[in-house]
Amino acid sequence: MGAYFEPLGDGVYRPAPASGGAWNDDEIHFSPLGGLLVHAMDQHRDDDGSGKALGRISFDILGMVPFDDCTIGVETTRAGRTIELVEAVAIVRGRRVATARAWFVSPVDTGAVAAGAPYRMPPSDAAQLWPMDEVWSGGYVASLEVRAVEPPLAGRARVWMRSSVDLVEDEVCSAHASYIALVDTANGIAVRENPSRWMFPNLDLTIHLHRQPVGEWIGLDTTVVFGPTGLGITSSVLYDASGAVGRAEQALTVRPVE
Repeated sequence: MGAYFEPLGDGVYRPAPASGGAWNDDEIHFSPLGGLLVHAMDQHRDDDGSGKALGRISFDILGMVPFDDCTIGVETTRAGRTIELVEAVAIVRGRRVATARAWFVSPVDTGAVAAGAPYRMPPSDAAQLWPMDEVWSGGYVASLEVRAVEPPLAGRARVWMRSSVDLVEDEVCSAHASYIALVDTANGIAVRENPSRWMFPNLDLTIHLHRQPVGEWIGLDTTVVFGPTGLGITSSVLYDASGAVGRAEQALTVRPVE
């Protein structure tokens, strides 16, 4: 099974081959790094005891993430009984490579008025294995089991995925950290143009949740739009086996491969 990261202590983590990037062999794929940032936030909040749930997390990806040890720092920037804002930063080779800001919200019983979620996707056992590694390379993509509800089209896909690789070696990670460790994959499932001719890396990832995800499967109902001036958006409805849990958006920088 293995893990995407090995903890070295004092907030330092070593990437394993399974975290290797899709665009370059010598980078860390942001998807497991995003999960690691959430895990670090969870550890930072262990003594909180309030039961607050993750409502939104936004990541800014500040450039290619070199395949090297990562140092994660976390701080609470807005404490409170009802809402709490937590920030984290990832540093590799002395440079910030990613930042994250997350809102946690105290739980309230709203079951009587819960409504408006999108329809469920067909279940994972009704989907067909899809060889994502025929489109993308890297250790992270190779670590995934991907099932497509129907064959992905240019800019449109509905898939289920899971990984048998733990997020952090010998550490218990929350369900939402393990789930978020797969969400950034959305930008690679509905490929609009051949990545050998066009680059479209995402600059950010923002996730809004209306329910906490559970289980090993993550569902992505994804649409990709390329604009006429080098900008793009990857938009996804997020699912677990019980239904929709939220949405994700990724801003893209689209440019030809030189």
